[in-house]
Amino acid sequence: LLLFTISFSGETRYNKDKILQGQGVDEPLSATGFRQADAAGLFLSNVKFTHVFSSDLLRAKQTAAAILGKNRFCKDLEIKYDARLRERKYGVAEGKPLADLKAMAKDAGEQCPSFTPSGGETLDEVRERARDFFEFLCQLAVELEQKEHVKPGAPGRSSATSGEQFVFPWTNHCSEAEPSSAGSGSSTVLDANILVVSHGAYMRNWIGYMVSDLNCTLPANLTKSQLSSVSPNTGVSHFIIKLENGNLLKPSITCVCLNQDSHL
Repeated sequence: LLLFTISFSGETRYNKDKILQGQGVDEPLSATGFRQADAAGLFLSNVKFTHVFSSDLLRAKQTAAAILGKNRFCKDLEIKYDARLRERKYGVAEGKPLADLKAMAKDAGEQCPSFTPSGGETLDEVRERARDFFEFLCQLAVELEQKEHVKPGAPGRSSATSGEQFVFPWTNHCSEAEPSSAGSGSSTVLDANILVVSHGAYMRNWIGYMVSDLNCTLPANLTKSQLSSVSPNTGVSHFIIKLENGNLLKPSITCVCLNQDSHL
């Protein structure tokens, strides 16, 4: 069983001014962005993560550090930076107003979300990065499970009876059961509880991949517009992934909540 929580990076002044950053503009968080990241950290402060991964762009790195800084259990956990989590590359449109990208798309006779500026990444290329990283996470969980089985008599890494790593702040906002209350409960073992900090357009593509290619189960009250919208800054999404018998080809994925922003 793998849980992962995704947070969108905090606000930068370019976000506020509706200027595309992509990969080529590496802005730090604004004062508002730091406040948002701290609020996300307090929101997640009782969740015991086993791993933290972040985009290697500055705004994501600062958000991840702020979230961990507020955590009761994981302040000293190493943040691993991964280029596969970078925002979509927008090529010649980076550093320019979003309105310019829309104008480029219109001139090309295309819709803005699917339009690829010169030097930018296609949506398929972004999705491939997301697929590659997701498969890496699943492989990580399987390897952790296998290591546990090699240690006879060793206590489970995080059986549901320990409780603390199942303290998720969104249980009051979502109808999906958490692992500790699913099935027999006490037999549930969490192989990895992973925090991922990334970016809006990238995460929208990643979630699209999980829904369309992997048949992710969505919350019953989620609308199509909510599914296709970009997360607010430091919005939080949470997924439960079950890999039956270590089968990486057919993960069972449940989205517990999408773009949760009650901490803002």
